[in-house]
Amino acid sequence: QVQLVESGGGLVQAGGSLRLSCAASGSISSINAMGWYRQAPGAQRELVAIISSGGSTNYADSVKGRFTISRPNAKNTVYLQMNSLKPEDTAVYYCRLTKLSDGYWGQGTQVTVSS
Repeated sequence: QVQLVESGGGLVQAGGSLRLSCAASGSISSINAMGWYRQAPGAQRELVAIISSGGSTNYADSVKGRFTISRPNAKNTVYLQMNSLKPEDTAVYYCRLTKLSDGYWGQGTQVTVSS
């Protein structure tokens, strides 16, 4: 089994920054990718950013140039640095880990951006 624990969410003013962290534990060998998704009230969960085991990254168009995903030394923690935050970034942010044919979700962390 895999456990994912997110931290770093909170309330910030527009234009501010936050850094989210997601620590993975358990059976975390053979990780394919780790990523961040978000879900705003009344909306579907959407991909924010993803990083593969080889270090390749992909971002939603809405966050390109503002958010950076990283996984230092391909260890068990993934970060999402969020700069120039906008009110439309307000959502619950979820960490996701995929390995082999399985996917795992964290419990989510709330990010609220005030205007």
